[in-house]
Parts: sequence; C-alpha cells; structure tokens
Amino acid sequence: MADVTPDIQTQPGLKEKLLERLKAFLKDILSYFNVANDLESQQDVEQSIRSGVDFKGSQLLVLIFAIFVASLGLNTDSIPVVIGAMLISPLMGPIIGMGLGIGIADYTLLKRSFKNISMAVIGSLAASAIYFLISPQYEGSSQLLARTSPSIYDVFVALFGGAAGFVSIACRNKGQVMPGVAIATSLMPPLCTAGYGIATWQGHFFWGALYLFFTNMIFILFATWIGVKILKYKAVVYQNNGRNKRVQTFVTIVVFCTVGVSCFLTYQMIRKNIFLAKAQAFVEQQMIFPNTQVLSHKEYISGGKRYIDVTLIGTALPKDSLQLAMMNKLDSVGLGGTILQIKQGFSVGALTTETSSPEKNFAEFYAMAQNELLQRQSVIDSLKDVIRFQNRFNDQSLEIAPEIKVLFPGVKDMALSQMVVTSVDSLHPDTISMVFIRSPYVMSEKDRKKLLDFLRLRFDDHKMGLTVNPHGFPWPKN
Repeated sequence: MADVTPDIQTQPGLKEKLLERLKAFLKDILSYFNVANDLESQQDVEQSIRSGVDFKGSQLLVLIFAIFVASLGLNTDSIPVVIGAMLISPLMGPIIGMGLGIGIADYTLLKRSFKNISMAVIGSLAASAIYFLISPQYEGSSQLLARTSPSIYDVFVALFGGAAGFVSIACRNKGQVMPGVAIATSLMPPLCTAGYGIATWQGHFFWGALYLFFTNMIFILFATWIGVKILKYKAVVYQNNGRNKRVQTFVTIVVFCTVGVSCFLTYQMIRKNIFLAKAQAFVEQQMIFPNTQVLSHKEYISGGKRYIDVTLIGTALPKDSLQLAMMNKLDSVGLGGTILQIKQGFSVGALTTETSSPEKNFAEFYAMAQNELLQRQSVIDSLKDVIRFQNRFNDQSLEIAPEIKVLFPGVKDMALSQMVVTSVDSLHPDTISMVFIRSPYVMSEKDRKKLLDFLRLRFDDHKMGLTVNPHGFPWPKN
C-alpha cells in the first residue's frame, strides 16, 4: 500500500504557515519581557534618583536610627532586627546616584553622590563603633561573623539586586522591589560590623566587613550604570568625552579587580569547607579504638597550614605507632600534609595542671566523666536486658510445665535453652530457642508438630526448635 503520510514539502504554503505560527508564538513569549511600555521618562527617573542622593535632615536621622537598629541586631544576634535595619537604611540612594552619574556623564551628580555616601559610611562607622564601645557584648556573634567573609556569591547578589532596584525605579509599576533589594544587598550590617572591628581593635572584622560593603556598593553602581546604557539615557550636554572615558575605564578596572578578589576568596572558602568536611569525617570514621574514645577534636587552617587537633580519653595508645598509622590514613583520604596533633592519657591531675584556663579544664573533665558514665550506663542497660529476657524465659518455662502435663501426658521431662548457632562458612551468628523433650512413649509426627506449635505460640517465638528424646542428654534421675 502506498504511503499516504502528508509531506510538508509537497503541500504548498504549509511550511510558511508553520513558520508564521512559530514566529507569532515566540513574539508572544518575548512580549512578556518587553518593558518599553512600562518605562518612566528619563527626566522622571533622574528626578527620583537625584532626590534620594542627599543625606540631610530626615534622611540623616533615618540613617542614624538604622545604624543603631542594625548594631542592636548584631549585638543580640537577632536576624529580624538586622532585616529591619536593612529596610530602614537609605544607603541605596547615593549609590544608585553614582551609577546614574557615570551613565549619563553627569560628574556633578557623581561627586555629590560620592560625597554623600562617604559621609554616610564615616557616620555609620563612628556611630556603630560608639555603640559597641558601650555595649556589654565583646564577642562576635554569628551574624557579625557572617559579614566578614565576602565571596563571589556576594558579587552576584549585589549585581542582580542592583539591577532589580534600578528597574523598579525606571518603571511605573514599582511594586515592593526596593525593600527586597535593601535586604538582599545588605549594606547596613557590614558597616556596623566594621564599626565593631574598630571598637574592639579586631582588624579582620573591620577589613572583611568593609570589603563586603565595598563589593555591594560597586556592583549596585555597576548594575545601575549598565541599566542606564541599555535604556540609552541621554548624556548631559556639557560632557567631556575624554573625562567620561577615563571614569568608565576606572570603574571597569575596579569592577574586574573586585571580581578577581572575590573569586580568590571564594576559592579559599570552598577549599576550607572541603578540608573541614574531610577532616571531620576522618576523625569520626578512622579514629575508632576499642578502649579509647575521642573526647574532642578541632579542624582549622592557620598560616596556610591545615591542622587537626584530637584529644583522646581512655587507655593510652602507643604514641609513635598511632601517629604513623594516622598519618598514613590521612594520605589515603586526601588529607596529606595535614598536621595531626593528638593528646591522650589525661587524668584528673593532668587536666587540672594544664596551662589552659580552669573553665576549660573543668569542661574537659566534665566531658570525660560524662563519656565514662554513658559508656558504663550502656553496658548496665545491656546486661539488664539480658537478665530480664532470661528471667522471663525461665518464668514462662515454669508456667507452661503444668499445661504440658495436661495437654501432652506422654511428656515426662522438658528442658528449654537459648542457643547460639554459627555457620562455619559465613561465621554469622544467630540466636535460637530450643526445647528438649523426654517421652517414654513414641510421639507421632502429628503430636510433635502440635507440641511445637503450642510452644511457639506460648513463647511468641516462631523460630523455636524441638527435639524429642535426644541421645545422651543429661536428664535428671527420678
């Protein structure tokens, strides 16, 4: 039979119709991304951005309040309070103003925005430093520490957050974008953390947090600049092309340098996280000994070298042999070159004569005592379970003896036992219950099965075995 399947090539106009439908479908899809009809005029957008550049009057007061709210949130390690400070903070204004100034070559606006953001940064650092000087807390909380490790991920957050912020300003349908951008880009908490570093003279807090703020600022600025170029905003009339080129080149270099540093820090962070995960798994899986336990362990990187500190408690192990064996295992799991420091053989006296603080000594001794108690309690509970089971087994044996005598008159003696059965080939042990019966009469197969079913039901043990008149069994003499 001939093939009657329609051929697109043989039907005139069919191919063209399919292409037209495909184009219409793609055009309909792309229409969802068209923002041309929703855009504000350049004049309105500029007016909106310029009005948020200056920190004077109410804006300055709001900034001061936001600083103290963020400092309180970091001080108490409260995420909701930190988020509240991000929402209050007006720091986005001058940063977007700098991006607009570069994009339209308005260097008067650029200078004014830079001056205002500089004053805002200085004021934020001063206010937060004063707060933490009088605050009773002097140890970094987790929220503080989280603001001192900038990475490439922070670059992407600031870039896309800044893009969302500029689009919301440039469009009529603004929605609730700016509060979300304020939270995502996180400008205020890093400044407060830097102020904490000043108050406590901790450079890693100050420089790490300040770099994170700088990263967020640069990429919000960069996203605004790119947005201005995409929307083709007209430059100011009095622009200087040579100056404009120099400024844009400088910003481009700063952007690439920031990305480079962030990539390096991200690489270092990933390497550290991989090491910490491998080191922790090594201690938990490899350092297992019969009469010795790991009391505590710490994995860290210092001065470019990797360390694992382990404290053992229990029977002291040969130091040299243990060190050699563990170093070989470190090589096998990809931790070669790691410095393994093992402490063991602690007693109460040893713990109290350590050079560390009394609080640390007490904590180690308490942990040692707790581990020992848990071990002993585990053994006691296990023995109790064995005794409880054996007593139950014995009690049940005595209870069913009268029943056996009535139901099976031919049974004269009965013995019950828990036995361990081990396969010679697999060496896999198993525990079974066995019943031995002495009967002067020959028991039929039916009676044996009936007796076995009765015993399994009474003892609730479907694997129980039965032997009748075993040869050589030491039955009691009557």
